[in-house]
Amino acid sequence: MKCNLCPRKCNAQRTEQINENGVCRMPLLPRVARAALHFWEEPCISGANGSGTVFFTGCPLGCVYCQNEEISHEGKGETVSYRRLAEIFRELEKQGAHNINLVTPTHYIPAIIKAFEIYRPKIPVVYNGSGYESVESLKMIEPYIDIWLMDFKYYSEERAFRYSGAKDYPSVTKEAISFAYSKKEIPSIKDGIMTSGVIIRHLLLPQGTKDAMAVFDWVKENTPHAIFSMMSQYVPCGKATDMPPIVRRVTKREYEKVLSYLAQCDFERVYIQERESADTAFVPPFDLSGVQK
Repeated sequence: MKCNLCPRKCNAQRTEQINENGVCRMPLLPRVARAALHFWEEPCISGANGSGTVFFTGCPLGCVYCQNEEISHEGKGETVSYRRLAEIFRELEKQGAHNINLVTPTHYIPAIIKAFEIYRPKIPVVYNGSGYESVESLKMIEPYIDIWLMDFKYYSEERAFRYSGAKDYPSVTKEAISFAYSKKEIPSIKDGIMTSGVIIRHLLLPQGTKDAMAVFDWVKENTPHAIFSMMSQYVPCGKATDMPPIVRRVTKREYEKVLSYLAQCDFERVYIQERESADTAFVPPFDLSGVQK
């Protein structure tokens, strides 16, 4: 197939085994780097049992600072069949996962749908994406999704281009989030665990306080029933280790400035990540756990 699943619309020739000149570099068959219970998502996603997280290899966005660089840039992972992916969903469910959490699924949407046609999980399914999503592709997978866990990384086109090579990121992401919100506007949380709804994440970057506040203002105005998650886990990784000003962690002053702004607003559905979370120890090991039997 000629692939235009993501907003890059690179028209790559993709088969089950080959990707010719595509931005994501991945074939149609899914590559998975880890499938395991994960406890470091938002509390309503991880809960006590963990989120059944499937980390897919490759990424159409490719941020220079990605903490999952091993899989997003370096291609670490193992190719699995549609049937094996369906089995992974079932196995995570049997382990007691609160949900099936699809991490960076954009370029594998057709494959994931084929796996769901083999086995449809009986627990909520989470679409955990970068926000840089095509609404046309989201419409394909929407019937299978209960929770939209979407990034809103940049409000500034200049920052989006500098760090992700995607000047259109803000406009594209607004459309994607608006679509998700139209499908799951009112969140449903039972016994502390989310079963339906939208969570919008923003990762605070160095010199990014204005961007963070602008993103929050947009969320408050346009998706008032969504949950907002302010993430503070930024650690320079990949190319960011040689890219001022993001070569450093977020300062205490930057962190507290954004928290003070959030506290002044009448918006109750907010998660705030502790500044101490900025540690590579929280990056999961992409050791192919749970990928093969």
